[in-house]
Amino acid sequence: MAHRRPASPGGSGDLLQTLGDLTGRVLDRIKFQQARVELAAALQRQVLAAELPVLPRLRAAGRYAPARAGLDIGGDWYDGFLMPDGSAGFAIGDVQGHDVEAAALMGQVRTCLRAVATATTDPAEVLRRTNDLLVAMNSGLFVTCSFLRYDPATGELVDARAGHVPAVWATADGRRDIVLNAGGLPLGIQAGETYPSTVRSLTEVGAFVLLTDGLVEGPSYPIEEGLQRVAALAGGACGTDPEELAARIIKVADATGHSDDAAVLVLRYGGLEEHRPGGR
Repeated sequence: MAHRRPASPGGSGDLLQTLGDLTGRVLDRIKFQQARVELAAALQRQVLAAELPVLPRLRAAGRYAPARAGLDIGGDWYDGFLMPDGSAGFAIGDVQGHDVEAAALMGQVRTCLRAVATATTDPAEVLRRTNDLLVAMNSGLFVTCSFLRYDPATGELVDARAGHVPAVWATADGRRDIVLNAGGLPLGIQAGETYPSTVRSLTEVGAFVLLTDGLVEGPSYPIEEGLQRVAALAGGACGTDPEELAARIIKVADATGHSDDAAVLVLRYGGLEEHRPGGR
């Protein structure tokens, strides 16, 4: 007849103690991760524009989609603000990486752009000075960015680009253009870099769409295909409310399979006819 070995008097107690220790460690890790997520979310809220400027004949709307891996935060952002001369500055950008470090640098870049724009409203000069500041900071990260100035008095839109994804311009008559204007290197790489600007006169009802690569590019999804899809959406709805259009466009990111975060900024030009007496 087989005899069972007597249970150690402290066996069950040791097991419970071990399980308790493991449970405590898991809970500590959960609390730590929750704290990181809350910190990330707070940073993201601070660096995304709460409100975008409203101007004659121009309405703006932005959307942000978090990364599909890691923290719900990244280096993508959009912004819009009034400048001292009565024009408006609009920016969209992407800091390398999608973590708390990227979000912190994103906040610094956004602050730099706004500060420089109080001294000069020329988009090319705004990017040049911001780039030199970032190079001096020596963060080790680079930033792609587009900066625009809209003059409500003339309807003129001036665009400068620092290694960023092309914009999309679509008009109510069905024209859809990928805006491949010249640009310079991403911000933070080389001091003294220059950024040529492109001027266009907004005379037609249309939508100027700025975006980041997480919206239009994925592992097996070429950026050209993503841009064409955004152009099709903008062309088919450029006369709609910009909030609705931005909400439609940000969903393009779902099809790319990209794990990066994404942002879109829609500038919808309404045309003179919307502001005539009796117009709507």
